[in-house]
Amino acid sequence: MSLVTQVFSPQPNKQGSAGHFEDILLVHGMGSASTAWRLILPELRKHFRVITVDLPGHGRTPYLKGTAMDPISLAHMIHDEVGSISPGYHLVGNSLGGWITLEMAAHFSQPVKSVTALAPAGLWINPFQRRYPATAFLRMFAKATKPLTPLFLHFDWARSLGFATVSPRWKQFPYLLCIDAVKAMSESTGYYPLFDAMLMKRFESEISPTIPVTVIFGDSDNTLPATTCQERSLVPTHTRWVILPASGHAPMWDSVPEVMAEILTTTTNR
Repeated sequence: MSLVTQVFSPQPNKQGSAGHFEDILLVHGMGSASTAWRLILPELRKHFRVITVDLPGHGRTPYLKGTAMDPISLAHMIHDEVGSISPGYHLVGNSLGGWITLEMAAHFSQPVKSVTALAPAGLWINPFQRRYPATAFLRMFAKATKPLTPLFLHFDWARSLGFATVSPRWKQFPYLLCIDAVKAMSESTGYYPLFDAMLMKRFESEISPTIPVTVIFGDSDNTLPATTCQERSLVPTHTRWVILPASGHAPMWDSVPEVMAEILTTTTNR
């Protein structure tokens, strides 16, 4: 199947040059969409040509029944789709998207220049054996409240229900970011197929030491907590492991300057 992709041309600041810009590919997580990169996109465009992708059944990419939705299959799918757009790229992924970017680095070392995985899934000690109740609730809540979302999200009590478990800084989230997130979750027809496809699996592939890898977790990640879902032995020994303070499961929402700094460090560490 074909994935919906977008390409954003570089927009250097006044100090930026008009020279060559490398490509950076962004992969969102389960129940999300390419709109998840709203806050960090302007900063990324100062340094890169940015490519975003919507996974099957997420954002503007439809879900076709029978589509292989496990992380390795999605890694192959994205590689095939982006190959016609870019011969080589840096990778940034969040949550399940982080797992997918790790698989892309493991299976396609030629085009992948570096990986920055933000709160990546798949690094759990014991793989999930069934659907996780908390994430199922988020999906049901988003669908049930979708008609009233534009009104409800003006109020802290509604934002708290949707975002307090995701981030310690949820009160600071822009209104449009919250609208995007709830819309993406409520319309993600690929949500449960994606979840079911990762059951009984974790990241166990090998990445070449020639590919820089950075893993970033927030110190307040309630979705993938450090006690069970941040097993460092599963990533390459050369991985830079970063913990950001006052940050949750979406560090690109909580800590834009810090995440940008880590991306730039990773993409130049070759």
